[in-house]
Parts: sequence; C-alpha cells; structure tokens
Amino acid sequence: MKKQLAFFVDAKRCIGCFTCAMACKNQYATEPGVSWRMVHPLQADIYPHHERAFYSLACNHCEKPVCLEACPVEAYYKREKDGVVVHEQEKCIGCGNCIRSCPYGVPKYNPVEKRAEKCSLCWQRLDAGLKPACVQSCPVDALQLIDLATFKDTNATQYPPGYPKMEKLNPSTRFRQAELPKIQRREDI
Repeated sequence: MKKQLAFFVDAKRCIGCFTCAMACKNQYATEPGVSWRMVHPLQADIYPHHERAFYSLACNHCEKPVCLEACPVEAYYKREKDGVVVHEQEKCIGCGNCIRSCPYGVPKYNPVEKRAEKCSLCWQRLDAGLKPACVQSCPVDALQLIDLATFKDTNATQYPPGYPKMEKLNPSTRFRQAELPKIQRREDI
C-alpha cells in the first residue's frame, strides 16, 4: 500500500474539550459558523452510559473522494505523495456540488467568501515537518496522524457504530471505539 495519511480518532481518550476544533479554527481564521472540524458526542444508543464519548471529525481524505469528482473547476486534487485531498479555495466558484455530494458533510459553505471550504489536513504544516494544528493541540492524544500503509492497530476500525459506511469512497479516518468504564468493587482494590 502506498502512503496514505489519515486521522486516528481515539474515542477512549477523547474528553470532548473541542481543543482540536478550536485549533483548526484559529489556524485558518474561518468565518463564524464555518467549522472544518467538529466534535460530535456519541448518541446514547451507541454509548449507553452517563459518561460521554466523542468523535472528532473532519475530512476523511477518502481514497476515492466524491468532492473531487463533483467539482467542475478542479478545485480539488489528491496528493500522490501522501493521499491528502486538498481543496484550492481560490479556484472554487461556490457551486456547491462538493457540499451536496459528500455523504460525510465535510465541505462547508462560506457565506462571506461565497465558496466551499474544507480540511486539507494542514498540508502546508505537513510539508514544513509539523503536525496538523488539530493533532498538535489535542491535550490527551485522542487525535493522531497516521499513515495507513504502516498503521497496525488491530483494535482500530474504519466504521464504528454511528459512522456512515461508505465503502466505495474508502474513507481514511480510523477509530478506536469508546468502551464502558469498568466497575471497581471494593474487594478488587
């Protein structure tokens, strides 16, 4: 397998602090109401416990990105060297094809710029030898950057409960599912 950079979302570690989402927003100064990374609490039917669990989600940098296929002005491209799906915002004409075609709801419409925007995995930071802003900011290492060509975590999953299964697109994001806390009994301590 050739190099494919991806996000690894560790729901066992995530505390729902939104630091990753704020780091992304600060890095790119997105307009109010436009967020490229969202932190979603898991629904009770997925994680039935009083404690909460979260998925931090942005672009999946799919193997076969429909946003790229839907764009009439070629504002998207997939980098050969690392699989990052880049959106060149200056080329975007705001037609909304990518927004309508992405089943994960990743591209967002910027009403001020009148164009679509999305996470491009901080490719400029990657090229400078840095981690994406969201990954670097996570205080509990719940969000990590991985290369699927070398990633070997057997407990990781591509489609955890509650996450849309789009095999044709082959999204790159991988997850470690949240687990219910273990009950400690006094005699076990």
